Amino acid sequence: MPKALITGAAGFIGFHLARRLLAEGYEVTGLDNLSDYYDVGLKQARLDRLDHPGFRFVHAAVEEPGRLMGLMSETRFDLVVHLAAQAGVRYSIEAPRAYLDSNITGTFELLEAARAHPPAHMLLASSSSAYGANTDMPYREDMRADHQMSFYAATKKAGEAMAHSYAHLYGLPITMFRFFTVYGPWGRPDMALFKFTRAILNSDPIDVYNYGDMQRDFTYIDDLIEALWRLAGVVPPANGTAVCQGDSLSPVAPWRMVNVGNDAPAKLTAFIAAIEAATGQSATQNLLPIQPGDVPATWADTTLLRGLTGQVPETPIIEGVAEFVRWYRDYYGA
Repeated sequence: MPKALITGAAGFIGFHLARRLLAEGYEVTGLDNLSDYYDVGLKQARLDRLDHPGFRFVHAAVEEPGRLMGLMSETRFDLVVHLAAQAGVRYSIEAPRAYLDSNITGTFELLEAARAHPPAHMLLASSSSAYGANTDMPYREDMRADHQMSFYAATKKAGEAMAHSYAHLYGLPITMFRFFTVYGPWGRPDMALFKFTRAILNSDPIDVYNYGDMQRDFTYIDDLIEALWRLAGVVPPANGTAVCQGDSLSPVAPWRMVNVGNDAPAKLTAFIAAIEAATGQSATQNLLPIQPGDVPATWADTTLLRGLTGQVPETPIIEGVAEFVRWYRDYYGA
């Protein structure tokens, strides 16, 4: 059976990806430190649903010296998916060291372990936040991205550069992917969909930043997992040919950057309207200025993703939000 290592396996995306890989016949080792950044009970509930003979859980932090080296020396992994990270744009202003430790040092520990024990393919998570102050849209992978707006974004951009250097020096095949506002069942409580749903169901006001003038390329979790599954089978060649215009394949390394988004930005007001429709309740909006480190809009160009996998995310927000609300009501009895 093929073997996969997922860091951040108790997280929102890691949990869904572990389920998919197990269903596809993989043996999965999942590592997570069960950080209390948000409800540890929710993370444990995800792990409880990974009760499968092919799943092994390792409770550890990626930045712990030598832990990943030990794991990768004892098991030869075919696929490594690096999702572990300190998340959140706003929290990076309050606690930047947590991002340095997890996102920078943790990525370094993984790359060192992979250098010593190379997997067939590595997928490393970045973020649409890496595009920073760019205003030309849609965002393309071959755009320069030099002006990050938060320390979180800066650590994700640094991870991309670190990975490229290891891909070049040691021939490690690495696909980076930039997520665009992922949402869906089992999502993170610090994300807007979770906060808005909870507040609306409790008849509490919701904080709406930039006075509602925000757009996001919302990406439904099932679409994201399908994209990652397909990308896992597309290993960047060391001296390959671009698959389409704008291909980010490195000229000196088996390294590529891929947007995973919906290529259909939606206004925040439409997102809120979808929650209202799914809950059957109206929102009371507390309009506020934009927060430090935030950007008013994101929009992914998914030409490269389609060229590599033949498919792109397409779930409409009205459907994806309804699925989340159904899960939320069931999980919390709301």
